[in-house]
Amino acid sequence: MPVRVQQADFDIGAEIAAFRSADPGIGAIASFIGLVRDVNDGETVAGMMLEHYPGMTEKALAGIVAEAKSRWDIFDALVIHRVGELKPLDQIVLVVVKGAHRGTAFAACEFIMDYLKTQAPFWKKEQTALGARWVEARASDDQAAERWSQG
Repeated sequence: MPVRVQQADFDIGAEIAAFRSADPGIGAIASFIGLVRDVNDGETVAGMMLEHYPGMTEKALAGIVAEAKSRWDIFDALVIHRVGELKPLDQIVLVVVKGAHRGTAFAACEFIMDYLKTQAPFWKKEQTALGARWVEARASDDQAAERWSQG
């Protein structure tokens, strides 16, 4: 289960090609790419600083992937999350799930993102016209993650 936290950008096509190579049993690849938006809570965002706790963050991400693998019959998942200074349109996160069938790949990919948003130790500070501000947790993210504990 490849999990990486890095400052450098990533090439989506290259990452997916490498992740799926040499495995003829794959019938489905599901992916999600998260980007920096230029507006949040009605304020224009010029950029953001993403911070993490090295070691703890990777362990949390690996745990989320392991949980997905225990819930769905998937082959593996790749998670790449960027940290550092980011600008609007920059890629933040890539989640790729490979499996035999699309349904399990889609479900596991969505689960990983929902849990990543609520359980991985990342902190975001946005730069706005009014100054810097920490991004608060969203109730909608908690609700998205909660639905997985109900089934």
